[in-house]
Amino acid sequence: MKILIADDHRLVIEAVKAKLSELEPAIEFVLAMSVDELLASASDDLDLAVIDLNMPGAEGQAHIEEIRRRHPAVPVIVLSGYEDPTVMRSALEVGVLGFIPKAYSPEVMISAVRLVLAGGVYVPPLMLSAVPPGIVPGVTVGADAAAPRGANSAHTLEHLRKVLTERQVEVLQLLSQGKPNKLIGRSLGISEGTVKIHLAAIFRALNVRNRTEAVVAAQTLTEAQT
Repeated sequence: MKILIADDHRLVIEAVKAKLSELEPAIEFVLAMSVDELLASASDDLDLAVIDLNMPGAEGQAHIEEIRRRHPAVPVIVLSGYEDPTVMRSALEVGVLGFIPKAYSPEVMISAVRLVLAGGVYVPPLMLSAVPPGIVPGVTVGADAAAPRGANSAHTLEHLRKVLTERQVEVLQLLSQGKPNKLIGRSLGISEGTVKIHLAAIFRALNVRNRTEAVVAAQTLTEAQT
């Protein structure tokens, strides 16, 4: 496995490297401490890129967008000191598969990385704080992901059910947990082909193009209700 870590603080790089070393033996790490180093070091053979938003040479998230443009098949996770849901959503909308605030624990980070490597999307609880527990990817962050039950949760489900069927809401909930189509089908007792049909309908109903945007759209609907 080959992982790129881009951050302008050496201590952060070494801490992330040490924790990610638990994934499997003999991981090859590529390190970058500026945008220029990041762009020079990135390659199509990376299994994962973990990138800071705020580093020398960065202009907003332009360096993230450039990595996505140059190497679209490489999964990208943002590791950042920012905890603004708007910043998180902006990153996810350009195809980032996870956003991990630096305030989170190393265990949350490695769980999020495992989820992304398995084909899922990690959305932090800070961003999905108003989404009901079924929508939050709780398998990734444990108790931290539990959203409070209350009026916002009810409003969210009510609004989702205005544009989605009950089955489509269930598919969206499992999708937000990072489950691939096969496991969604197994959980709901339907075929993988039927899951794909439901996903296509969800994308049309929410006016999104992919799985990541569908999760983000669910949060957008939540905010529209609050």
